[in-house]
Amino acid sequence: MITGWFGDEDELFFEVELITSDGLELPVDAMFDTGFSGWLAINEQDLEGLDWIYVQTRVQRTAQGEADFKIYAGKVRIDGQEFDIPVHVGQGVPEVLLGRQWLKTKRLVVDLPSGELTLL
Repeated sequence: MITGWFGDEDELFFEVELITSDGLELPVDAMFDTGFSGWLAINEQDLEGLDWIYVQTRVQRTAQGEADFKIYAGKVRIDGQEFDIPVHVGQGVPEVLLGRQWLKTKRLVVDLPSGELTLL
C-alpha cells in the first residue's frame, strides 16, 4: 500500500521512483490523472538522464487536442515493487502523471472527508 496526499486543489499525489537504465532511483511526486489512459507521462525535459529506450511515437488525444508523444520503455518503483512500463514523453506535461492503467493492478481509495488517499 502506498499513501498519497491531496494538493491545494484536491489533486491526488503519490511519491514514486523513476529508475534510470543504470539502476539509480529518482523519487518524484506524481499526480494521479484518471483522464490519462496510459501508465506514466513525463515532460521531455524530465527524460534527460534516465537513458530509457525509445520505442515509437504515438498520437494521443489530450485536453488541449491531439499531441505527439514519444513512447519509451521505462522502469518505475511503486510501493517497493518495480514495473517495466511504456512511458509517454511529451512537451508541456506539467506534472509527472500516473494514468488509469494502474487501476488494472492497484486499487485507488480516495476519501476526501477523512483525508485518506491510498493505492493498494
